Amino acid sequence: MAQPSNTFDSYDAVGIREDLRDVIYNISPEETPFLSKCKKSKATNTYHEWQTDSLRSSAANAHIEGDATTAEARSATTRLGNYTQIFKNAVVVPDTDEGLNKAGRAKEIAYQTMKIAKEQKLDIEKALFDNNARVAGDSSTARELAGAPAWLTTNTDFGANEGADPTTIGSTARTDETTTLIAFDQDRFDGVMQSIWEAGGKPNTVYLSAFQMNKALAFTGMNNQRSTIGASVGGTNAVINAVDVYVTPWGTVEFMPSRENRSRDVFIMQDDMWEVAELRPMKNTQLAKTGDNTSRQIVTELTLVAKNEAANGGVFDNTVS
Repeated sequence: MAQPSNTFDSYDAVGIREDLRDVIYNISPEETPFLSKCKKSKATNTYHEWQTDSLRSSAANAHIEGDATTAEARSATTRLGNYTQIFKNAVVVPDTDEGLNKAGRAKEIAYQTMKIAKEQKLDIEKALFDNNARVAGDSSTARELAGAPAWLTTNTDFGANEGADPTTIGSTARTDETTTLIAFDQDRFDGVMQSIWEAGGKPNTVYLSAFQMNKALAFTGMNNQRSTIGASVGGTNAVINAVDVYVTPWGTVEFMPSRENRSRDVFIMQDDMWEVAELRPMKNTQLAKTGDNTSRQIVTELTLVAKNEAANGGVFDNTVS
C-alpha cells in the first residue's frame, strides 16, 4: 500500500506540540543501609569522644574462711574520639527559571536541591565505610572522620603479606593487602563470627558488595539448602536463591548488600554498637543573592562512633573479580 498523491501527513505538518511526559524517571540508587541503621546522637564539639571498657578474663576464685581481703588491680576505661566531618553541596539556578513551564517539576531549584540532598547522603554512607583515618584539620585542611575499617582490630581476617589492622584505632587506617588477595568464603566468615562471639559481641548485620554477596550465596548449612523450587499461588514455580539470614552457633546475621563499601571489605556489625553523632543535622539553607540567580546549600556535620569495636568484625582483602 502507498499514500494517495499529495497526502499532507504528520511529517509535513508544522506546529505539532511536543509529547513530553510530566514526570522524571531516575533509578540511580539512593539506599544508605549503614547510615540508616546507625542510631543518631548529638555531638557538641568537633572532636566527639566516648569511653570503652571490658571485664577481665575469668579466673579461679576460692578463699579460706576468715582470710584478709586484698583488692585487685583495676584498669581505667579507654577514651576514644572521632572528628566531625562537614558535608556540603550547593546548587545555583538563574531566576529566569521562575518564568519557565517545565515537565516533571515546577521549580528547578527545588528539584535540584532534593537531588543534592540525596547525593550527600550517599557521600556520608561512603565516608562511614571508607578506610580513612581521622583528620583533625586546620584553617587550610578539612576535618575528616575515621571510617569503620579504621576502628576494627579485635576480630579481623586479612591478607598475610602487607595486610594489617590499624596500629592505633581511629588514628590510622587499615593497611591493605597488595600482594595476594583472598577469596571470601564461608570458613573465613565463620572464623570471624566465632571470634566476635568469644569477645562478647552479638553481630546482626553483614554489609557486603554485590560480588561478595554472590560468594555468600554459596554458603551451605547442615541441610545444604541453597536453591529451592516450590509452587506459588496460581501454579507458577518460583526459583529461590537467597541468603537473607545466616544462622551460626555464634549468632544470626542478616546479609545486606551495600553499594558504598569497598568490594574488598565485608563488615560484620552489631548495629547498636555504632552511632552517627550529629553536630549539625542536614540543613537546607538559601544563600545570599549575588545576582540574577538563586542559590541553596545542603550542609551536614557529623562523625562515626564505634562504641566498642570488639562487638564487630571484618573479612578484609577479598578478591573482587
